[in-house]
Amino acid sequence: MKRQTTADDLTSLAQAAGVRFVRLQFADLFGTVKTVEIPVASLAQACTEGVLFDGSSIHGFARVEESDMYLCPDTGTWVLLPWLDETGRPLARMICDIKLPDGSPFAGDPRAILKRAVADAQACGFETLSLASELEFFLFPLDNDSQPVLVVDDRAGYFGNDQEQAAARCRLDMANALAKLGIPLFGTHHETAPCQHEIDIAPLPVVQAADALVTAKIAMRTVAREHGLYVSWMPKPFASFAGSGLHVRFQAKRAGMDDFRDVLCDGTVGCGSSFIAGLLDHAAALTAIANPLVNSYKRLQPGSEAPIYAFWSTRHPMPFVQAAMDANGAVSIELRSPDPSCNPYLAFAAAIAAGTDGVRRRLTAPPALFQSATAMTAEERFLRSIPRLPINLEDALAFLEEDETIRACLGEHAVTHYVGAKAAEWEAYSRTVHAWEHEQYL
Repeated sequence: MKRQTTADDLTSLAQAAGVRFVRLQFADLFGTVKTVEIPVASLAQACTEGVLFDGSSIHGFARVEESDMYLCPDTGTWVLLPWLDETGRPLARMICDIKLPDGSPFAGDPRAILKRAVADAQACGFETLSLASELEFFLFPLDNDSQPVLVVDDRAGYFGNDQEQAAARCRLDMANALAKLGIPLFGTHHETAPCQHEIDIAPLPVVQAADALVTAKIAMRTVAREHGLYVSWMPKPFASFAGSGLHVRFQAKRAGMDDFRDVLCDGTVGCGSSFIAGLLDHAAALTAIANPLVNSYKRLQPGSEAPIYAFWSTRHPMPFVQAAMDANGAVSIELRSPDPSCNPYLAFAAAIAAGTDGVRRRLTAPPALFQSATAMTAEERFLRSIPRLPINLEDALAFLEEDETIRACLGEHAVTHYVGAKAAEWEAYSRTVHAWEHEQYL
């Protein structure tokens, strides 16, 4: 068994590398990464006792009377960053769990929520659960005030040969930075829309996969700025071009065997079918977490190369769930609705909870769909049990509030703060008079 890394080990590593400060990071409920830097001399104490901070100052965390919380670094997340601090010295990073003064996990910590979801899946019979992700994003130039400029300055297209463009060189540097951070990649390429790109992260255990995605987004934004570019996770910046998704592929094993292998066996109903059925059954509530912005729902529209209806397939351009077999014969179940603006800890947790609920209840997925759902009549979709995904953030939040399984996964603290903040976002959007209204009605 591999020996666990200790605080003394990390202190020795830091001193040998010339590190003076270590960045401790965690994500709030909405996926925003928070950072505090501590000197290497304080590292051992931080690892054993935690670092006290005011939780009431973090959006969605705690009330003033419950403000004392501790950052508890996960020693397994130690990594040297591929850039230097302002003095030219190397920096290190660790991801933290959030705990209360009595040592118990904080109920609103997204990483703790994901760990609970994984533990629940393991209790349901999954021995291992891994996840790969396809991260789509846009790269825009920065103006003289370091603000992004929404210009269409390339026409490379999907898998386009764009190696001579500045954005392609930036994308390659991003991939190199992620490799230095220990994040395994499948590859990287230009995507369908102008200025749109993709980086694919190879399978990792689920919590590590979320850690890797959060780390990747920070690194990619840093590299982009070095190139005079801005990386945007906005799901749908252009009305006339495809939006950005975050496709996530689950693989599972039990007793060393592929748990999802039944999906591609005609007439066989097993864990894979039930996992898909769970995802479909909770699709509407899951959308509130996987697609958290007002703008997210501009992507979930016809013609946007994104899911519109909740169905599954093995060969369809826009399913909610797709099952496929890789070159090694392993079957994966891919959720295609999330977008890169989501909090990966919460989105992965909600998806796992939905799939696990299907396995626990022994649900059976409906037949795979191979024809266009949009070409069907409403009656045909009803008879095939193919519901429309929520059309806006307000509808998605209403489904979330009614879904006991997803609510239980997130916990009442997280649900209350998340729904409250997102409802306020929708209300602010609804009160705003937009340029389209001026063009149509003024």
